[in-house]
Amino acid sequence: MPGENLSRDEARERAELLSVEGYDVSLDLRSAVGDAPDGPRTFRSLTTIRFRSARPGASTFADLIAPSVTSVTLNGRALDPAEVFDGSRIALDGLAEDNVLVVDAQCAYSRTGEGMHRFVDPEDGEVYLYTQYEPADSRRVFANFEQPDLKARFVFEAQAPEGWTVWSNGAGGKGADNVWRFAATEPISTYITCVVAGPYHYVTDSYTRTFDDGRKLEIPLGAMCRKGLARHFDADDIFLITKQGLDFFHENFDFPYPFGKYDQAFVPEYNLGAMENPGLVTFREEYIYRGKVTQAAYERRANVILHEMAHMWFGDLVTMVWWDDLWLKESFADFMGSFSLAEATRFTNSWVTFANNRKAWAYRADQLPSTHPITADIRDLEDAKLNFDGITYAKGASVLKQLVAYVGRDAFLEGARRYFKRHAYGNTRLGDLLSVLEEVSGRDMATWSRSWLQTAGVNSLTPVATYDAGDRLTELAVVQEAAETHPELRPHRVAVGLYRSEAGALVRYARAEVDVEGPRTVVAELAGAERPDLILVNDDDLTYCKIRFDEGSLATLRAHLGDIDDPLARALCWSALWNLTRDALMPARDFVALVLAHAGRESDIGVLQMLHSQAQSAVVHYAAPGRREEGGRLLAEGALHELRLAEPGSQHQLTWARFFAATATTGADFQLLEGLLAGSAKIDGLDVDQELRWALLEPLAAHGVVDESAIEAELARDDTASGKRHQVRCLAARPSEAVKAQAWAQVVESDALSNALAEATISGFNQPSQRALTAPYAPKYFEVIERVWAERSIQIAMDIVKGLFPGLQDDEATLSATDEWLTAHEDAAPALRRLVLEARDDLARTLRGQACDAAAAAH
Repeated sequence: MPGENLSRDEARERAELLSVEGYDVSLDLRSAVGDAPDGPRTFRSLTTIRFRSARPGASTFADLIAPSVTSVTLNGRALDPAEVFDGSRIALDGLAEDNVLVVDAQCAYSRTGEGMHRFVDPEDGEVYLYTQYEPADSRRVFANFEQPDLKARFVFEAQAPEGWTVWSNGAGGKGADNVWRFAATEPISTYITCVVAGPYHYVTDSYTRTFDDGRKLEIPLGAMCRKGLARHFDADDIFLITKQGLDFFHENFDFPYPFGKYDQAFVPEYNLGAMENPGLVTFREEYIYRGKVTQAAYERRANVILHEMAHMWFGDLVTMVWWDDLWLKESFADFMGSFSLAEATRFTNSWVTFANNRKAWAYRADQLPSTHPITADIRDLEDAKLNFDGITYAKGASVLKQLVAYVGRDAFLEGARRYFKRHAYGNTRLGDLLSVLEEVSGRDMATWSRSWLQTAGVNSLTPVATYDAGDRLTELAVVQEAAETHPELRPHRVAVGLYRSEAGALVRYARAEVDVEGPRTVVAELAGAERPDLILVNDDDLTYCKIRFDEGSLATLRAHLGDIDDPLARALCWSALWNLTRDALMPARDFVALVLAHAGRESDIGVLQMLHSQAQSAVVHYAAPGRREEGGRLLAEGALHELRLAEPGSQHQLTWARFFAATATTGADFQLLEGLLAGSAKIDGLDVDQELRWALLEPLAAHGVVDESAIEAELARDDTASGKRHQVRCLAARPSEAVKAQAWAQVVESDALSNALAEATISGFNQPSQRALTAPYAPKYFEVIERVWAERSIQIAMDIVKGLFPGLQDDEATLSATDEWLTAHEDAAPALRRLVLEARDDLARTLRGQACDAAAAAH
């Protein structure tokens, strides 16, 4: 039988055959504590599934990944596990019309963040458990039919060690027999069931809403984290955002929250940002801040909270049939996260963050060779795992923002309301959503869908202006272009803004909205306007496109970008300039110069942090090799200059301090970092807390300024789970052949490290200043990746294949080696080939950028 993968065709056949009435799942988690066994640490999982078959006598299979199965019983008939269980599937023959399957298994605790993850806190030795399943890892915890369209009601119960608390999707508690029992769920998919267990710190609150007809809705709220993080846990702010979100979604969705309670668990070693398990949302615990962070960090957390909350309706209440339509939940949640953030919380500038951050992710993904339509062709689970990407999330959300501009906000929300009511607790496809949107808007959604959802690629929009003798616009046209590989020209609803300098600020004095169709569209409304200093196509960020500039506008930006008074317009210009740099149309040195000239005036802290990241990438990847050292020095000098100018104690000061540490290159730079750590150097208002200490220490470790003893001493100050991750990263960052050999072996040749520590080791291994040290691992990479893909869990394999690709060996030889591997491994797993193809594309883009920068130096 096939292995752990599941194909779309298999899922379709099984859905046609079966309907699932319910699950009873009993877990014995007492084995989570105590001495380690000789083999894998396991727990007992006893599952009863009640289901119907459309064809009595037919055969099917249940899903289970477990070290061993004790017994399998189908309709009272005992099946031999040795005959029916192959490690990932249980063969079921001779089905009746009504069936009861009972599976008693020993399932394994996980260290990869997949299934039932077990974490031991190094600070106090406490053990914490949580589950994470999407797209198909609930079968690592209990036997089931692992596909989104076989929804059912779930009843969970669990035994746990003394002193623990257990949570699941439904409300529950511990009985006199010490068994935790939970209320039956509404019909949901397997991948959003959840169990969290351990000595978590737990805080409660409640949400109450009275509807117009007098009905009252009460939702118990809970939030939890490890005991070691309790002193940092700002549950009040989490509950504030939660209540604001619940208000927003009830006001706009007209469908009461359907899943009873609303717990939010912040858990360790989490692979994702968060997961929308109804009634028990899980988050990475890094959203609990141990030190001072900027408002951008709080905004990011609030966005994730609201993104997951939107999923309660888009994804949990109404779920896609198969992963082809993953966008039906992720695009909507990504859009609704920013939408609700702007309208219901203190983060009113969330659309600036969306334009600057989320869309950068989309633009990159949409120019990779693996780009795909928003409605993707997902053949199997491996495809599904890789499609949690910038297309499905950020491009989809961008397209929905464009759709709101196209059909109107009221029609869009009315369409959502009808969609929920029509398909509650069911499964849908693209056509189900389009039909309600067409009903409420009167627009031809099929045509819109073909252009936006069923084709790949990003268009470029460029203004072309002509002027009369009096310096007034005679014509302004928008020229639309597409890549040769994806030649589709799309309909765009855009705003075009004209800006001029007034009293030292660049301000908008004219704006027109227009439907861009085809290769050239005239913006008639702006004819006769005074000559602008800047023409901004896609002002207000209504559509999804790459913005280009005319020469006059580009000259204005070089001199006056920081003068733009509107933060969204400024963010759009920065985004466009970064796209020009990535496309090798602007030399990296020019982008760095723009950052050095104007970033110091950037008021939006999220935009500033993005500019710092992009400027570093420009120097590391796109600068001509001979220019890297000078570029790095200029960034460090600029960062220190702005750090000293920043308001003491401000978030800008903290951001520039972190950027200075990341770019430090000279002996004087390192001396200042050491002084800040030792307390012998001071910058007025800068609080060097524990998180900032690690940020200062890592570059010192990477450049060989401090040795292992300094890193160990820092861990002694911060002997926590977070401290351990930082320590592992710093150790792997040291410039030594032996260090790199050890780091490589720990990640590639052993599976002893947990997911979080493997990620930290990979991060430390790759240092731009150590290209020569890591060069010998380029050929080794191509030798091992197929074995890694076969032997490791998909999450860890993805981390290794992406994280250890020799992208810092940025030369034609590495590009050729990549091509040779791809040619010789055409039969490798498609998901593995996709990751290598994407890395190859990034490398080719790097070389084009370096050539552009070198050409600029020659002129």
